[in-house]
Amino acid sequence: MSSAYLLVSHGSRDRRPEIAMQQLAKLVCHKLPKNSNSSNGEHLVGIAALEMSPQPLHEQIQQFAKSAFGDTCGGLCLRGLSQNENRLKIVPLFLLPGVHVMTDIPAEVALAQQAVGQDMIIELQPYLGSHPNLEKLLSKQIAAIKAEVWILLAHGSRRPGSQETVSAMAASLGAMDAYWSVPPSLESRVKELVAAGYKEIAILPYFLFAGGITDAIAASIEELKLQFSAVNFQLAQPLGASAELAELIWDLTDR
Repeated sequence: MSSAYLLVSHGSRDRRPEIAMQQLAKLVCHKLPKNSNSSNGEHLVGIAALEMSPQPLHEQIQQFAKSAFGDTCGGLCLRGLSQNENRLKIVPLFLLPGVHVMTDIPAEVALAQQAVGQDMIIELQPYLGSHPNLEKLLSKQIAAIKAEVWILLAHGSRRPGSQETVSAMAASLGAMDAYWSVPPSLESRVKELVAAGYKEIAILPYFLFAGGITDAIAASIEELKLQFSAVNFQLAQPLGASAELAELIWDLTDR
């Protein structure tokens, strides 16, 4: 059986997330089996975006499938795919079970499957934020910075219940949860902690890559420093493209 893998992110007008996605795809390529001539077939890893792309996701999936299993291959990691029993695995690189993960991406995958027919099987894998070991990556970042208290700052979602996973992870990490797009906000959490007497507050952005939102978070923290001059604020980095993250993604392709 021949398998290919498509990593799907939200998409951004900022170039940095796309560059990081390309780096991450190459790191995932390193996880592919070494026996490239085995009966299991060959692999291809590519990237696609749900939004901010010239093509809708289902068309990106079709185009990638053609490059992966057709005569012309334009992916990031090709080593000769056969055309028998082709399987395309879609991995949503999203951290929350919001509308995009639960509704939008499944709908786009269904459209792509309808378009390609029985020539291949398109499988939608679990979203990245559901991996149980993701918390370990966050705990590494927390261990690297000394602070009295931490805030885990996620994007947030309008889908009911989607914040529960972040809240549970924050509690497990000994942090408070906050959200960029929905309450409770970063500023409201900071005010709570300052009122409780904390003088060292660190913020961990629960985002994949640096981009427009992480820039806005940094600017917001600069404003908080002016508002609470007696408090020492520290800002950690988002997850970023790393071998550890690639390992989690590869693990999701087998679930």
